[in-house]
Amino acid sequence: MLSLSFTPLVPWPVLIGFGVLVVIFAVLAFLARGRTAILRALALALVLLAIANPSLVREDREPVKDIAAIVVDRSGSQALGDRPAMTDAVRAELQRRFGALTNIEPRFIDVPDAKEGDEGTRLFTALSQALADVPAERLAGVVMLTDGVVHDIPTSVAALGLKGPLHVLVTGHPDERDRQIKLIEAPRFGIVGRDLTIRAEVMERGGTGSATVTVRRDGEDVGRRTFPTGQPFSLTMRIEHGGPNVVEIEVEPLPGELTTINNRAVLPIEGIREKLRVLLVSGEPHQGERTWRNLLKSDANVDLVHFTILRPPEKQDGTPISELSLIAFPTRELFVQKIKDFDLIIFDRYANQSVLPSAYFDNIVRYVREGGALLIAAGPEFASPSSLSRTRLSAILPGEPNGRVVEQPYKASLTGVGNRHPVTRALPGSEASPPAWGDWLRIVSAQVKPGIQPILQGPDALPLLALSREEKGRVALLLSDHAWLWARGYQEGGPYLDLLRRLGHWLMKEPALEEEALRAQTTGHGREVRVERQTMADTVEPVTVTGPTGNQRTLTLTPGEPGLFATTFEAAELGLHTLRSGNLVAFVSVGPPNPRELADVFSDTERLKALAEGTGGSIRRVAETGGIVVPRLQSVRSGRLSGADWIGFRPSDSANIRGVEVYPLALGLWALAALAAAVLAMWLVEGRRGRAA
Repeated sequence: MLSLSFTPLVPWPVLIGFGVLVVIFAVLAFLARGRTAILRALALALVLLAIANPSLVREDREPVKDIAAIVVDRSGSQALGDRPAMTDAVRAELQRRFGALTNIEPRFIDVPDAKEGDEGTRLFTALSQALADVPAERLAGVVMLTDGVVHDIPTSVAALGLKGPLHVLVTGHPDERDRQIKLIEAPRFGIVGRDLTIRAEVMERGGTGSATVTVRRDGEDVGRRTFPTGQPFSLTMRIEHGGPNVVEIEVEPLPGELTTINNRAVLPIEGIREKLRVLLVSGEPHQGERTWRNLLKSDANVDLVHFTILRPPEKQDGTPISELSLIAFPTRELFVQKIKDFDLIIFDRYANQSVLPSAYFDNIVRYVREGGALLIAAGPEFASPSSLSRTRLSAILPGEPNGRVVEQPYKASLTGVGNRHPVTRALPGSEASPPAWGDWLRIVSAQVKPGIQPILQGPDALPLLALSREEKGRVALLLSDHAWLWARGYQEGGPYLDLLRRLGHWLMKEPALEEEALRAQTTGHGREVRVERQTMADTVEPVTVTGPTGNQRTLTLTPGEPGLFATTFEAAELGLHTLRSGNLVAFVSVGPPNPRELADVFSDTERLKALAEGTGGSIRRVAETGGIVVPRLQSVRSGRLSGADWIGFRPSDSANIRGVEVYPLALGLWALAALAAAVLAMWLVEGRRGRAA
């Protein structure tokens, strides 16, 4: 390839000045001397050309292909409906058609969801990064295959910085229908036993104007109502227990709806106990009584009511009541009028001493079966004729005494079930054999009921601590009154705080201490989610994970601590994931609770229209009545860059330079001869004209 270039011997401004002087001199000479001045102008022009130092440049060029960028949107909204299949089909067809354009090289850029944060669909950022190594003049054009919902659109064509056209192929359909739940007021905390209000709204496009909403709490249906769409409504929800109370609000889907993943809103509400009301009834003063009182009073969240029976009715010594410094035991108030106000009732070495009538024990049984909690901390009285097992409480107690009290030193130990139970699993010191705990000196021999397995045992495998569920409530039976020995540090003591606190929290239905539980939470490392399965069984079922767009995967959990199976997985999508194992359900939200990708799910041709047309490109849907239509691809050097059924790309004729040869035109003998010839011709012509004159 030949071209002419100039390398002036003086700066360009000086050369231009010389040129102006030459022109002025030539004009004046022509006016004064006529046509003979033309030779003078020619000679001066040759001098000026010599100073400009022209050269003939010959380049050895190798043509290179221009680049066409094809940006493929693989974000969360592109996974809805038939968009994935539509995207794959268009991508494959584009790849085939670009093969017919010999002067253009396609570069496909797949853009998934961002790994972190809630940045949405960022196609232009990905385009800029992928073309960092491509000179601007080599970019023949850009094709974006997307649903049109893009979150990093430049403000203008100038900010975009493209020299080629931008063509947008939009997936989805113009008549899409969708319905979703929008939370307006979503409290994150609630007081256990009280109601709270949740405000929400059903939003829809192409709907019916009303929708049926189903409300679930911890996986169980609690109500179903019909509300008008587009108008806020309120739901009243009672917080049943401490810890996470998972509330699901789900609206029925529309026929042919784009997606149902936004038809459900899940709200984890942390249940907070305003005050744990505990009733502690000590049957008599004893050394362990102070242990229970100190333990319960040390927790600022516990409101303790404690009564100790110092003088049972059968002990009458004639002392006038006015001289007694004791208050009457308000049995009716506690066990009839206000029994439901307590979260836990503890009988500590209590014997049936005619203080409580039989009807009151019936109230306690009813209280437990309706959701209350009962703990029996037994001493020798439990094996006597006045045992609580001989009252109406026997129907709900986990075990019955056989009349024998064993008085000997022994070390409490975990049973096989206790190794897996969250109340006793991994108690400090239990890893040793025998456990690194101080001795207890007494145990009440008892037989647990069928189907109940103790979690702590004493000498000769006698049951020491047994737990049971009674309908909605829970009961614990501790068959020794010597837990106080650990509190006093006898033989270096033992983990009485861990044991008794876990026991109390299990009785009050702390979710973290459930025997059968499925939990999931993000680890803080990107999208990594940790899944835990607590069970009393030796094996667990696989966990099925359903992502926000309905994609499912199955996880196999590996055993860790006894009764605990766990695994981790990397979430491919932002949003709410549902985990199921048998009849257990758990939820985990990866990223923000309302991702941008799912806030607006309708495909759109307006957001990118101005930008595409400003570059000379076009925007169109690929879905038509007859199926998917992909426009033809053409290389266009001038004129329009798109038509009704085609899109164009502008070639740049770029090439790699392999070598350069330079031939100076104003240097050498021939240039000097040309200048001398011009001067000689001027002299001869002007000399002849002078002689003629």
